[in-house]
Amino acid sequence: MNHPLTLVEAAVETLEAALAAGRAGADRIELCVNLDDGGTTPSTGLTAAIIDATKLPVFVLIRPRAGDFVYSDEEIDLMIREVETACIIGVAGIVTGALRSDHTIDIVQTRALVEAAAGLPVTFHRAFDSTIGTSDALEQLIDLGMTRVLTSGGAPTALEGADVIAALVNQARDRISIVAGGGIREHNVSDVIRRTGVREIHTRFVGEARMKDFTEIAKRT
Repeated sequence: MNHPLTLVEAAVETLEAALAAGRAGADRIELCVNLDDGGTTPSTGLTAAIIDATKLPVFVLIRPRAGDFVYSDEEIDLMIREVETACIIGVAGIVTGALRSDHTIDIVQTRALVEAAAGLPVTFHRAFDSTIGTSDALEQLIDLGMTRVLTSGGAPTALEGADVIAALVNQARDRISIVAGGGIREHNVSDVIRRTGVREIHTRFVGEARMKDFTEIAKRT
């Protein structure tokens, strides 16, 4: 399966990493901090600095804390403010989402976050992998106006979840983009693309040389 237009998104925590990812051929930045804990919202100053320093589109993660994705009303109010601020300073997209305690999409909270983005593309992050009934969850996100879903197919890595990701790609058609993420590196990116049919790949930035190898492999797969 040939996908010459595979887009590579690099998850970064610093200005230096964002610039290096751009030099290495990344197509988009996902900015967050505390990646070892799954990522949380970066500061406004860091976000603005990276937007100013790179020509790449910058998507910012809006997640107030590590842990689960079940948020109080107060946390959602904070997240809405952070989305609105991110839009003002010029991000290209938002990465966020909320679940209910029963592991379903929190429709009310997620809709509020999408509305706060005021038309910017919104990616539902890997909270999706904690949902039950991924097929139904995907339809709900489409109805909410989400642009993308980041997923490992509910498995520890995207390669292990490749069959589920492929089913999501088939279900999504052109209504929403499926972004494969989770343990994708230069040694397995070709297999992930081939087995899933995704057109967008998400990987954590781990160094400029390795990132360059990764993007070269992804783009020719």
